[in-house]
Amino acid sequence: MQQYAAGAVPDYQMAALAMAIYFVGLDREELGALTDAMLQSGATLDLDHLRGGRVDKHSTGGVGDKVSLVLAPLVAACGVNVPMMSGRGLGHTGGTLDKLESIPGFRTDLSLAAAMRQLETLGCALIGQTREIAPADRKLYALRDATSTVESIPLIAASIMSKKLAEGLTGLVLDVKHGSGAFLPELDRGLELAQTMVSLGADHGCPVVALLTAMDRPLGRACGNALEVEESIMALRGEGPPDLMAVTYALGAEMLLLGGAASDRDDARRRMEVAISSGKAAQRFQQIIEAQGGNPAVVDDPSILPQAAEVELFVATRAGVVAQVEPRAVGRGITALGGGRTRVEDEVNPSVGFVITARPGDVVRAGEPLATIFAADSAGVQRGREALAAAIRVADDADPPLPLISHRVTEAGVQLWDAD
Repeated sequence: MQQYAAGAVPDYQMAALAMAIYFVGLDREELGALTDAMLQSGATLDLDHLRGGRVDKHSTGGVGDKVSLVLAPLVAACGVNVPMMSGRGLGHTGGTLDKLESIPGFRTDLSLAAAMRQLETLGCALIGQTREIAPADRKLYALRDATSTVESIPLIAASIMSKKLAEGLTGLVLDVKHGSGAFLPELDRGLELAQTMVSLGADHGCPVVALLTAMDRPLGRACGNALEVEESIMALRGEGPPDLMAVTYALGAEMLLLGGAASDRDDARRRMEVAISSGKAAQRFQQIIEAQGGNPAVVDDPSILPQAAEVELFVATRAGVVAQVEPRAVGRGITALGGGRTRVEDEVNPSVGFVITARPGDVVRAGEPLATIFAADSAGVQRGREALAAAIRVADDADPPLPLISHRVTEAGVQLWDAD
């Protein structure tokens, strides 16, 4: 892999390897070897001198998924180091880096040395994959796209874990989305990825815990970069939507347990609630923003964030029950407004998106607001109307949505989620 990263191995040979893995798979030993090769193609962070655990969280992606923005400062405020490496949005799903960069001045392109210094002082750094980290993964990912092998679970697992192991972690929490808006919609595929990641982590001395969470509807209300930052700030003040807070607390509890900062889930929940109610979590986010070149005043005044030129309510055309809020349609709508990408090189408008107040199962009247459209111009408003008309369905009745959290996967096996 080092030779491939250096250009000494031609793309057609690696393409053949990717196709072989896609069709035949890898056993546990082979997967470990591939992950090691990708990891060793670049630099790693040596964080053994830091006090406390070093735990990151990775999500397989979804619509309205701003959990990382809340979780990183919250967990850091509770005493666990969070070296969080995130990605950009592509297709219908959003990206943490794009959301952070909607904060005026915020820089995610920190060097490893700068990230290490920030971890030493603040216990958290929010960065993108640098050229120093797993360069073979960066090249192989582009080939996976070209060879239609993106959905290969061994290749997904090796890609994620090679980057996470480079962070010098002592634990990793995985948020595996399933449902119509997820990268892997089927529950069995999500469980397969979770079990693969847990085993891969165990083989590399990095405990992994995975939670299976729902993506058959957007998470929270805000969908769109700056809108999601504002909702994340509200969550850090204790005013976030219930579903966002539930997923945040569940994942955060696993991070505190892996980081040795809590004795059990109840203790972890109490510590996070205190960090929020005391203002420590919001203050830590403010410190991170300032350290990474952003305007820290945004935490006290979210109106500093980019603002859409056009705002319009979207209302129900009939009375009934909200039967569906389809996340893929919402995500495609954000892209149509200019807030997402269909190609890696596309620019994004951070101000556009939707705030969707309607939830599956809600009883609504004709003319009742279901969402708000935030657009750059009147043409964008029309595209937003069309997207929401496709995404939100009001009917005479509705099937229940997927459980918000359904399974917990550890080395001990797969368990049904117990909220208590």
